Amino acid sequence: MKFKPPIIAINYKIYPQAFGESAVKIAKSAEKVARETGVTVIVAPPLTEIYRVSREVEIPVFAQHIDPIKLGAGTGYTPPEAVKEAGAVGTIINHSEHQLKATDIFKAVNMAKNAGLYTLVCADEPEIGAAVAVFKPTMIAVEPPELIGTGIPVSKAKPEVVTRSVELIKSVNKDVIVLTGAGISSGEDVEAAIRLGTAGVLVASAVMKAKDPYKIIYDMAIKGLKALEKQA
Repeated sequence: MKFKPPIIAINYKIYPQAFGESAVKIAKSAEKVARETGVTVIVAPPLTEIYRVSREVEIPVFAQHIDPIKLGAGTGYTPPEAVKEAGAVGTIINHSEHQLKATDIFKAVNMAKNAGLYTLVCADEPEIGAAVAVFKPTMIAVEPPELIGTGIPVSKAKPEVVTRSVELIKSVNKDVIVLTGAGISSGEDVEAAIRLGTAGVLVASAVMKAKDPYKIIYDMAIKGLKALEKQA
């Protein structure tokens, strides 16, 4: 699978809209945008909804987290093979709301790869992004935690974090895909993120809390394409 920019990765978190038929409806809106625009749209529903969502759409479905643990005795943990079996093609690792130690990030990335999963590792600082780039994940999303959920995009509040992240991460691993998150709430934010050198965004509340998720996702896709065209 190729993740062609611009990329919009939607983290459902555990908002009320992240479950049941609402989870499927949002995924179908994302799929519709992907088909209409050609933009890569990824959805990351809660663990309980992966099976349901993955059977309703053909866009990439990611887990929100995996534990670096082998199948067997491990009550309450989520091994990578479990989300793969449920229908996920990838997983988020080390989100600021579910952080791991560096050694566990390394283990999680490798175990996910061995299970056939793509990996999106979150980092809260450019230097952390560069450090995890050594582990060769598929994607790295840089998200200053103090901006998450604020509606203040990192691309505007701290553009230097984005540009430095791209520079440092690419100096370590030129093949990794760099995204940015935290406060992304509009198409203009996506456009700004791509202008700063990223391949796209990791977004949550702007989509999950929207009255019309399709409209928000579509605006982000179109503005992302616009930014790419200006770079061409």
